[in-house]
Amino acid sequence: MSEISNTIPQTVGIILDGNRRWAQEYGLPIIDGHRRGVETLEECVAWVRDAGIRNLIVYGFSTENWKRSEEEVSDLMELVTFFSGAIKKRAIKEGIKVHFIGMRDRLPEHTRVAIDTLEHDTAQGKCVTLVVALSYGGRAEIVEAARSLSESERAALTEESFAEKLWTAGIPDPDIIIRTGGQQRLSNFLPWQSVYSELFFTATYWPAFTHEEFDDILATYGTRVINKGK
Repeated sequence: MSEISNTIPQTVGIILDGNRRWAQEYGLPIIDGHRRGVETLEECVAWVRDAGIRNLIVYGFSTENWKRSEEEVSDLMELVTFFSGAIKKRAIKEGIKVHFIGMRDRLPEHTRVAIDTLEHDTAQGKCVTLVVALSYGGRAEIVEAARSLSESERAALTEESFAEKLWTAGIPDPDIIIRTGGQQRLSNFLPWQSVYSELFFTATYWPAFTHEEFDDILATYGTRVINKGK
């Protein structure tokens, strides 16, 4: 039986697209677009908290993004390192648990240390869980989960037990996925977890994304019919 969702989502996923194009429109260096994108993310965590949403998963840096220029990648890693230190005090105060998913072995050592420290220091947060997909690829996640299975686990495998092997284990699948920046594809973001996600695409570049637009998406979600195959 179909039903109107009319509820606050448990989990929202966002593909943070458009940072570079936003910077180019304003004649700014690309890294300034990424910096403004980080500021928007900090604001968005507050929107999520105020809306009563418990989990936010954001696509910050994909496995494909390693193909960008060495200068941009280096600047992004420095920004992640800075963000990890800068947000810690506020995250602890506001009960925000921060968790990173992705291929950590590809990250610079100082960036790994920074995100490990942030995760450890915010582990007791109970208000909102912020999951940052960093050096993340959905297919890589599935392959790594499959590789981790023991012979006995493979013999008794179910969708539920496989999901526990994913990097997002313990986080409910996203009810909503938002992509900013005008593109209308998921680009290897949460392919397993997104099968029943409601999708929203906006032309707004991520640095310019507003609280009002976020609330409008939540309102639209509340009117959608959710079937999930029933």
